[in-house]
Amino acid sequence: MSDDRRLDVLRAIVEDYVATQEPVGSRSLLDRHQLGVSPATIRNDMAALEDEGYIMQPHTSAGRIPTDKGYRMFVDRLATVKALSPAERRAIETFLTGAVDVDDVVQRSVRVLAQLTNQVAIVQYPSLTRSTVRHIEVVALEGARVLLVVITSSGRVEQRIIELVETPTDQLVGDIRSRITQATVGQRLPEASLRLADMIETFAPNDRPIVTSIVTTLSQTFTNERSDERIAVGGTANLVRFGSDFDTAIKPVLEAIEEQVVLLKLLGEATGGLTVRIGSETGHESLSSTAVVSSAYGLDDQALATLGTVGPTRMDYPATMAAVGAVARYVGRMLADN
Repeated sequence: MSDDRRLDVLRAIVEDYVATQEPVGSRSLLDRHQLGVSPATIRNDMAALEDEGYIMQPHTSAGRIPTDKGYRMFVDRLATVKALSPAERRAIETFLTGAVDVDDVVQRSVRVLAQLTNQVAIVQYPSLTRSTVRHIEVVALEGARVLLVVITSSGRVEQRIIELVETPTDQLVGDIRSRITQATVGQRLPEASLRLADMIETFAPNDRPIVTSIVTTLSQTFTNERSDERIAVGGTANLVRFGSDFDTAIKPVLEAIEEQVVLLKLLGEATGGLTVRIGSETGHESLSSTAVVSSAYGLDDQALATLGTVGPTRMDYPATMAAVGAVARYVGRMLADN
């Protein structure tokens, strides 16, 4: 569709329908927008847009509403991401700045994103396998036990207590700590695990059973895929406000959102900037009346995880995209600062 005027008509229809939830007629377009053409021209443009599948008539004698194809065209070519107001930016910064750890960052991010968009907010916990090792501590406990503490670049802290075959000497514990630190700090976790395996043979044969127990536990921690499947969800009640926007009852939509596998799939494709999936693009029949706006977040150019919102296809795309992008940037910045 190359006719700029028809694109302007489509933009006006999307904006009016999102704002009013009422089918849009040619007269209302003329009254609300400075399109600079006659009513007959507007009607012809609307007829062409309908023929091309960008708008539809919900029932006889009604105005027109956007289709998923129309929303897609709006997002891809017409939407300008709204700048957040100073109050909205301050709200994000103030709300997230008080977080004490990664879990707190995720929970606060969910709440502020749900409040900004009035939609369901989803935040995936930072991926361990995409993180690097920031610090490792090996602490001797009473008897034949040691405490392992792993701190990643994403701010995640993992702790493990190991029962060893015998009590290690302080010298051995210090030696293990030093060599592990040298081998792993600054490495991505999968690579760090491989480097640990090569380290065992560098110890004296009598010390290798103790070293093997510690290295095996650390490697399991580094490659724990379950940690990449944790998500937080907030604002589910917001969907009740949009009950009439869904083709079917809202219950199937809520049930789909409760399925963690579905949510992970919805967020999975956002590996870089903003991603918007509309209607059937979500890949889940129960969510055919929804749209998902998501973005990766991370440290510098490294994506650690994703976050986003789920709402009706009749959403304020520019405002939602701005909120999702802003929260992703703030979360990435906080993790970098920590």
